[in-house]
Amino acid sequence: MKVSILGVTGYVGAELIKILNKHPHVKLEKLISSSNSGKAFQNIYKNFYKNLNFELTADTFDEVVEASDLIFSALPHGMIVNYLKYHHLDKVKIIDLSADFRIPNETINKTWYGFDRNDNELLKSAVYGLTELNRTQISQSKFIANPGCFTTCSILSLFPFLKGNFIDKDTIIIDAKSGVSGAGRSQNLDIQFCEVNESIKAYKVGNHRHTPEIEEQLKLLVGLNDLNLTFTPHLVPMNRGILTTIYANLLTEVNEDMLRDYLIELYKDEYFIRVLPKDIYPETRWVKGSNYFDISIKVDTRTNRLIIVSALDNLMKGAASQAIQNMNLIYGWNESTGIDFIPSFPI
Repeated sequence: MKVSILGVTGYVGAELIKILNKHPHVKLEKLISSSNSGKAFQNIYKNFYKNLNFELTADTFDEVVEASDLIFSALPHGMIVNYLKYHHLDKVKIIDLSADFRIPNETINKTWYGFDRNDNELLKSAVYGLTELNRTQISQSKFIANPGCFTTCSILSLFPFLKGNFIDKDTIIIDAKSGVSGAGRSQNLDIQFCEVNESIKAYKVGNHRHTPEIEEQLKLLVGLNDLNLTFTPHLVPMNRGILTTIYANLLTEVNEDMLRDYLIELYKDEYFIRVLPKDIYPETRWVKGSNYFDISIKVDTRTNRLIIVSALDNLMKGAASQAIQNMNLIYGWNESTGIDFIPSFPI
């Protein structure tokens, strides 16, 4: 199958190429980078020497559509919306890793991202690509809006307990930590070594763009009329990884072992979701370089509050490998094809 990638020189684009280059059902067709056209990919990411001597091009979007069976778009937010139209889906399947089509509500999207999506048919056709929770819709779709890293971690953590009506939805607090690669490969002073090393900071407090994505998708998945939660991200001086610690008041006194058994039962058939044993909590080092999502819980009986701890690799399950998991699902291949990696340690 002919696969092309837009925006290949970012961290997510490089992860996509690393996996797709060895995928048994895929042939890389076009690698698009307008700023690096004419250069060999292996000269930008030298870990690819003797593995991928592939020239980057600046082909137009229509040229890429004509040459491809499927396109992964790893472009920055607000770009693919300018090129992609509904009629393109007659010729090619699209998996978009930006936030352009993740939020179905047009008013909410305009408020948080500041741009219009004028193709209503295209917007209606976009399926939110959280594989484990949207499997049927994804398998039948031509256009996937791949979730963000914080949102994947937060939604997979909260969905079971909102679905089971165990927690008070008005008391949810998400404390999230991310490695620096989550900010991309741009030359931004805020993510330079001297700015982040030996420090940790909260950022976009009270107005991070993943907040409405988490709320909107949980409302749709659980059938809620409204949901307002507190989400605070933090930047930590490591390369990659997401850790969320989530707090919510329990609606009744619930036995922790019963909640853990419920969680295990709900996710028992999910290959990439690992519910950890009692009193063992996720760490980013145990998921790096993999498509795994680790989760554990604790009931604080003193406050009758549920604490959920979860972790994933922001470049993998939070982006590239989840996108490939969705591709596998669309084409009827085993979901783990090409992405069945044991987490890398040490890294």
